Formats: sequence, structure tokens, C-alpha cells
Amino acid sequence: MTARARHPWRNWRWLMMAASVTGTAVLAGCAGGGSGGTAAPAPAGTASLVTSMTTANGATWAIVAMGGSAAGANQFWELFARAAASDRWELVTPPGVASNGGLVAAGGPATLSVAFRPSQGLTFSPLAVTSDAGKTWRTGLIDAPVASDPDALAAGAGAMLALLGDGTVEQGGTVGASWTRLAAPGAIASSAAGRQCHVTSLTAVAYAPSGTPLAAASCARPGITGIFARSGTAWQAVGPVLAAHQVTVLRLTAIAAGDLALLQARAGSGATLLAAWTSDGTRWTVSAPLAVGSGEVAASGTGSRGAAWVLLADGRAYEVSGPGSAWRRLPSPPSGTAALAAGPGDAYEALAVASGKLTVYRLSPAGAWGKLQTLSVPVQYGSSS
Repeated sequence: MTARARHPWRNWRWLMMAASVTGTAVLAGCAGGGSGGTAAPAPAGTASLVTSMTTANGATWAIVAMGGSAAGANQFWELFARAAASDRWELVTPPGVASNGGLVAAGGPATLSVAFRPSQGLTFSPLAVTSDAGKTWRTGLIDAPVASDPDALAAGAGAMLALLGDGTVEQGGTVGASWTRLAAPGAIASSAAGRQCHVTSLTAVAYAPSGTPLAAASCARPGITGIFARSGTAWQAVGPVLAAHQVTVLRLTAIAAGDLALLQARAGSGATLLAAWTSDGTRWTVSAPLAVGSGEVAASGTGSRGAAWVLLADGRAYEVSGPGSAWRRLPSPPSGTAALAAGPGDAYEALAVASGKLTVYRLSPAGAWGKLQTLSVPVQYGSSS
């Protein structure tokens, strides 16, 4: 994070909020104890948390890891924003909490919510919500570690969903409101729909356009896509059918016209990626498959009008512009590119990281990446050890 908030829980507003919501157990948790269970360690390789999104107000947001080694507690996750009418990115990471464990964000109709994955002995996830593009933040907490998945947090109209590290699904209202358990650990896997899928792990939460909570999973049984909708107290399968493939839902996130899912289908030693869109939470339009071989997804995100992008670990980058379109390969991004982001006029931007420097490149119509901006982030190495 920035120099103003490098140490965990030094901002008194966060600490007082924690004390008022959960009492002395939270204060004990700051020292590594408390009733929230063992602290979730800072992940050594949470590359999948790198993402970008365009929200309903036209703002674009990106999450990347900066600094040094995660093992040495010198890696800090940062949030950047670009306003709808601007060409310039700004550092807007919420202050007050160490970000070594990773950030998870969800865009709502007029807000952006950010959860901090626990690190530095914390056993819970601080929460921050902004409605003015990161200029000010309202603070709260989730009294457990959120999962290390980019869509472990979802925002709807006056409500939020959280996928916790132990597989619990919870729902909360506005910041400071209590959270209600929608699914205990293993509950979705043991449901009739979950048994049909052979759920191996939950991977995301989202809201359907109707406001119905959704949960996504990895399925061991071929042909079933693990997307489930809560109906009463039960969970029903609502995902598209992909015959003869084992499917993992890598992403499930809200877009302007509904929800978008990024699916990884495996058959034999190869893998394909598919995008799927829904406007009602039950009927899906699925893209043609993109064969990626053994390539692993290092980062992914969404743009406007249902667009999606993926960046593979070997440097290949692809995008799909929306329902009915085909995947296309983008020119090789510049060295150090950690994430892509949708730019103005359907252009793409590449966000390259080198220690505490972020360099932004924009893809021209001719297919060349041109340097657009450089931001320096003051990283205080050794401050979290």
C-alpha cells in the first residue's frame, strides 16, 4: 500500500469499527488469536487475484501486486482506478490495513467494495466501500477470511455476498450490518445439485439480475457447469451444459446486462476457455471454445458491454467482446504486464509492474502498444515483517 498506511490496523477508524462490531475477540485476533479461527496465510502465488473491471458508472478498476517477494512480506496489493472521462490512472488503495494477503473487489450499481485477505496475523477480512471513485471509503469487516478467488465478493442492490476460505457463503447488507450464513462449509457440495456436479471446491459468488444469490464451483463430473442459485433454503443447478468436459468456473461476475462466467473445460491433457453470459441467471449464451493447451490463466477481467479478457502465464493474451463474438488473440503485451484493462473506444491497456512502478500501455488500432503513463508507488520494504 502507500506510505500513509503501510502497517496493519494503524488507522484508528478501522480498529474502532472492529472493536464495536465483534468485541474483544477481534482485538485478540490482531495478535493472532480470537474466535475467528487460524489466520489465513498470505498466499505465495495468488496470481488469479490480478484483475480489472469496468463498473456501471464507466470507471475502470485494476488490482495488481507490487513491491517484492510475497514470501518476505514485501508484496503489497494495490487498487488503481481510471475515471470514465479520463486517460489517467490513480492509486486508490483503501488506507489503514496491510494488503499483503491480496485484495478482492466487487462492483455494485454505484459503488466499489474491496475486501482485504488476511495477513500479518489477522483472522478476518477488513472491508471498504467507495461511492466516489476511491476518494473516500466507508469501512467495515467480514469476521472471517474471504477466499483467495477474484469473485469471492459480490455486490448487489443494498447487499453483499462473501465466499469465505472454508467454503462458507454469507450475505450482508450495508457496511457495518451483520452477516447471515447462506451456506455452511460443504452444504452446496452435499446438496442434490452439488452431488450431481461432484463439487470439488467453490470458486465465486454473484447476484443474478433478479437479486438471487449465485455460487460457482469446480465440478469433477463431466458435462456439468457448477453454477448454483439459492431457492428458499436450497441450491439449484443453473449453469450451462458442456458435454464431455470437466468444468471449473474461474470467474462469475456481474456486468451491465447480467452476469458473465469464465469457464475452464478440460478433456484429456488439454484445456479450453469459454465465456458465458446470462441476462436472467438461468439461460446462457456460450462462446466458442478457446484452446489454450496447458496454458494457465494468470489474470482475467471484464470490460464494458460484456467484454472479457484473459492473460495466460506464458504471456498470451485474448479477449472476447461480448455475447455472440469469438475470442481473438491480442498482440503480445509489453514485458512485465500483470493485467489488462478495457480502455476508451474499445482499446485495451496493459498494466506492467516493476517493483514499485506501474507503467500503462495502450494498444493502437495498428496493433502496437504505446506507453501512456507511469506511476510510482512508495513501497516501504520490510515494513510488514
